[in-house]
Amino acid sequence: MTTKRRTFLRVSGAATVAASTGMASILASGRAPVYAQAKTVHWLKWVDFVPATDQMFRRELMPEAEKALGIKMNLETVNGNDLQPRITAGIQSGAGADLIMSFNSFTHLYANSVVDLSDIAEEVGKREGGHYAYAKAICSDGKAYMGMPWAVIGGMIAYRKSWFAEVGVTKFPETWEEYREAGKKLKAKGRPLGQTLGHTFGDAPGFTYPYLWSWGGKEVEADGKTVVINSKATVDSVKFMQGFWKDAHDEGGLAWDDTNNNRAFLSQTISATLNGASIYIESLRRADQYKTEKGEHLNKDILHAPLPKGPAGQFGFHLLQSNMLMKYSKNQDAAKAFLKWLHTEANYEKFFLSQKGFATPTTAKWEAHKLWNEDPVMTPYKVAARLGQAIGHSGPPNAKAQEVLSKYIITDMYAKAVQGMAAEEAVKWAEAELKKVYV
Repeated sequence: MTTKRRTFLRVSGAATVAASTGMASILASGRAPVYAQAKTVHWLKWVDFVPATDQMFRRELMPEAEKALGIKMNLETVNGNDLQPRITAGIQSGAGADLIMSFNSFTHLYANSVVDLSDIAEEVGKREGGHYAYAKAICSDGKAYMGMPWAVIGGMIAYRKSWFAEVGVTKFPETWEEYREAGKKLKAKGRPLGQTLGHTFGDAPGFTYPYLWSWGGKEVEADGKTVVINSKATVDSVKFMQGFWKDAHDEGGLAWDDTNNNRAFLSQTISATLNGASIYIESLRRADQYKTEKGEHLNKDILHAPLPKGPAGQFGFHLLQSNMLMKYSKNQDAAKAFLKWLHTEANYEKFFLSQKGFATPTTAKWEAHKLWNEDPVMTPYKVAARLGQAIGHSGPPNAKAQEVLSKYIITDMYAKAVQGMAAEEAVKWAEAELKKVYV
């Protein structure tokens, strides 16, 4: 037997042993699987609203993944509004990032272009007390997981406690009528409410969808086909919004993106805004930079509350993030290995801790984590993933519901009305646009 033949048999034999013992043995040994050698996994995600998280990924988790798995990691971050165009471009060209962060029902919209991740999702769910129904509805069609559930970015109203108290509001308003009256008083003092009605992925639909639902309005019936937006409940919600906007809001917020309201709040030009916890977390991170008009730390004057109740109840729509593995990827095995590694408890916890409660995990186990007891200001975000309602209500959060969201039809209905269109006409416009999608 030649030296080359002996070497070949020894190497191939080792590979057979590795294959038979599976990923667990590979991870335990700290040695990379043969398929992953020299592979590069390109992960495209949003620029996190908690900067410490992206820093941690680059400095810690990505190097650790490369060492543990024997792969190269290319982490690319972009503005959240740029993710969907990148997904579309990758599918059309057949080339792009292997893993792409998905918002809401991108998973359903691009279901034919992604790899089924049920094996990883079900393993993590079984280990961590199950995925919340909200995450399942967004990431799975009942047959496959089109995206690996990652996190829910809870939307709550961040508000200035002392400013509300100055106008006689010591408890955050429970109803839209109460919120409007408080906002009217605050705006009169040069401290309006801040809200976007623009084409931006988080804060605009995060406000307009629950607002619509709270009045009893909805896009379609449960069949997901019958458009019912043109109802008295919807028209009433639009009429109220017209007055609410003029009375209480910074009207320049109409075209804000998901960063403008953060800057407005931190610069103390607005008194409240729907947001993730990033405003508060930033005020903690740079406590000496952000001071109140009295020279005190701004973070001591920030509290969080859910959106108010309407005639039909109280609702929330929170940004669901998952990671999709694209079918065009030539590194599918390596990308799956990375996802599995990333979702081990020790590695996911590093992400979770870096978020300080900004991101809520999608499995029940994390509700018991000690982080939620460390800062009561963050407590309202704890159950965001459990209580979130999906787009398309009362139909399913499918590709059509995502198309409606991506076109900002619900948000635009309100935006048109506050800019002068009659409420009834704005609703008729939305009805026509919805029928183009659903019928």
